[in-house]
Amino acid sequence: MQKQAKEYKALTLPKLEWDTSKSSANYGELVVSPLEPGFGITLGNSLRRILLSAVEGSAVTSVIINGVNNEFSTLPGVIEDILHVLLNIKGIIIKNKTGMPGKLHLSVKGEGVARVSDIKADDHLELINKDHVIARLASDGELDIQFFVETGRGYRTAKWPLGEKLQEDDRVFLDASFSPIRRVEYSIEKTRVGQAINYDKLILGIETDGSVVPQDAIYYATSVMRTQLEHFLLAPEIPFNEISKVSSETLEGAPEMDIDGPTRGLPVELFLKPIDELEFSVRAHNCLVSAGIKRVIDLVNLTDEEILKIKNFGRKSLREVKEILKAFGLHLGMNIKELDLKKMIQDQEKRKKKDSL
Repeated sequence: MQKQAKEYKALTLPKLEWDTSKSSANYGELVVSPLEPGFGITLGNSLRRILLSAVEGSAVTSVIINGVNNEFSTLPGVIEDILHVLLNIKGIIIKNKTGMPGKLHLSVKGEGVARVSDIKADDHLELINKDHVIARLASDGELDIQFFVETGRGYRTAKWPLGEKLQEDDRVFLDASFSPIRRVEYSIEKTRVGQAINYDKLILGIETDGSVVPQDAIYYATSVMRTQLEHFLLAPEIPFNEISKVSSETLEGAPEMDIDGPTRGLPVELFLKPIDELEFSVRAHNCLVSAGIKRVIDLVNLTDEEILKIKNFGRKSLREVKEILKAFGLHLGMNIKELDLKKMIQDQEKRKKKDSL
């Protein structure tokens, strides 16, 4: 007898959308929704850690400064000492088009300010922060620097050759921070799929140094995560992408009232659910329940003033309640009548019976 293949339940497949109103060369906000309950923080935290630690970038790892053989020197006519110059060099932002090592060169004379814009780079290297200051020179000043660029991940300490304090070519080695990611933050909101209201919406904000766009950073981080997880597949992969093609009926949910009706297009059943499903903090939840507020309809019919009269319920809890209600498309003071909800549910059942005939 042929063994019957096991059937798996479908997963909710998310849609990804970049918020174009907030996009720039070094910032992007990605909205991922809907996600299975709990997947928002799982994916958000994982992507954040990979973005901050594993995205490749390029940086200056060593320099040769004409007339200098160690980082504690000074140069006549250069206002900053060499340590200060090296710190400024670490601030150079480099976009590497090929990922290969490369060189930069700076040569300036006379009074003025030496900036990144004065540096000549190899063809595959592009300097981003051109106004960044390298050093300030007096009238008799002269500065000639060769920069050596490498690609890497994360942070790397200066790679001085063992047992050698001074190099034959007077090269000075630098610590390097390769990561092009400046900041990653994420937040989780609740969203609904059909009648279920506990699905996640992930909002991921990514700020880079300009050498990589946020979209490419996400692509890289996702590739890293997928590659690592593939090694956990000790058996054939379950084809969830094929079995999880969600029908438009499931995404749209159950029949709803007109957008201008009392529920403003939200599912009627949402208002009759217990407030437990809104996942308030323990303090806010206990205060509401002790005051007899047990269903969503009981809560949204309250005004700000009425909810602040609840014992031990302060403005911090009020802000929390408003933020969570907003995530579900709700707000205080909606003035929803329970009789209207029951009538709407009856109308829905009648339509279902009619459609089934």
